Amino acid sequence: MSEELPLARRDLIAARLAEGQSVASVQLAAEFGVSEDAIRRDLRALAADGRCRRVYGGALPLPVRPLSARLGEGVGAKRALAARAAVLVGKGQLIFLDAGSTHVALADALPEDFGLTVATNSVDVAAAVLGRQDIDLLMIGGAVDAAIGGAVDAVAVEAVSCLAVDLSFIGVCGLTAADGVGALHHADAGFKRAVMAASRQSAALVTSDKFDARAPYRVAPAGAFSHFIVEEGAPEAFLADLRGTGAEILTAGGPS
Repeated sequence: MSEELPLARRDLIAARLAEGQSVASVQLAAEFGVSEDAIRRDLRALAADGRCRRVYGGALPLPVRPLSARLGEGVGAKRALAARAAVLVGKGQLIFLDAGSTHVALADALPEDFGLTVATNSVDVAAAVLGRQDIDLLMIGGAVDAAIGGAVDAVAVEAVSCLAVDLSFIGVCGLTAADGVGALHHADAGFKRAVMAASRQSAALVTSDKFDARAPYRVAPAGAFSHFIVEEGAPEAFLADLRGTGAEILTAGGPS
């Protein structure tokens, strides 16, 4: 059997789990025309990747943790990434900060008195920007998704389509050189694509847990990003593959 077939099946199962659906081995085996053993292997692999919780007869989606619960995790690493990313920002620019805990740190790290305007769909990023007296804030509205920490619905997509963004920072749920940047939610992936379409350049801050991790919904190929900002100690083979896409790699803690 071709290797692509089980991988494609596994991605479809992962997408359902990411949307909050539980899955049953018997039903999946019938749907895909394979044995229950094959489905159990898929579910074991997904559980090992931290994408579901196995139960008797199938698997359950992992509990959704809201952005607010992730803000206090890996603070030092996120601040280091934010400080490195801030060197990309120019004076007088319109910057977009996507929803994500790393971008809350970036809001604090943006250069002072650069005459910046920050647009964001994130409640937490907006609160961080409001704490700055030197940055204008443009809030993208819509229905707020608590898991994402911001608005990603049709209202939000329409709002960003009217912008001319100089540089956007896009949140990453998974990154591989082959598949590019992925998201865990269908609507979030669509919103991120709309932001990139409205931006002259797009960059991404990537924590080590996102290296070579696949997410069910594709945002854009790696080559669509001008820069990836990564943690120190990132695997060189992974970075070499990323450089091969044409993106520039900046390492947290590296020279400005």
